[in-house]
Amino acid sequence: MRKKLRVAAYAVCVRDGQLLLARSPAADGTPEWVLPGGGMEHGEDPLDTVVRELDEETGYRVEVTGLLGIDSFHRTFRRGGLRGSVDHHGVRVVYEGRVVGGELRNEVNGSTDLAAWHDLAAVPALTRVGLVDVALRLWHERPVDGRAFAPPPAGPGA
Repeated sequence: MRKKLRVAAYAVCVRDGQLLLARSPAADGTPEWVLPGGGMEHGEDPLDTVVRELDEETGYRVEVTGLLGIDSFHRTFRRGGLRGSVDHHGVRVVYEGRVVGGELRNEVNGSTDLAAWHDLAAVPALTRVGLVDVALRLWHERPVDGRAFAPPPAGPGA
């Protein structure tokens, strides 16, 4: 079985009661909302990753204003063909960020196709990935150990 470690950095950006999210297709093609951010490049610092990814996915320049926590998950994915299963370990660094420049725009030829602000009260009704809930819980609760466990949303995007 192939082992894969993916380290990524994301930002919770809240402004005037709204959360900045990006839209990405799920494995089945269903659009789902994700926290802006993404995978670290080799040798890159996680803080630099989140600044770069926010610019790529939303057009905004952000200032990181705090470290909210770390989310770690471990799953085995079964794949067909000769490639076999993958033992995947994801480590996601979640920051708080503040928009300091740039203009909202959609990513071109990337992993997302739309960036938008959403009222915080409307987020639970969105089709979204579980990291959105984890990150909002970190943002609200600010746990001393930087860990939050939130159940994934029901239905698509879980």
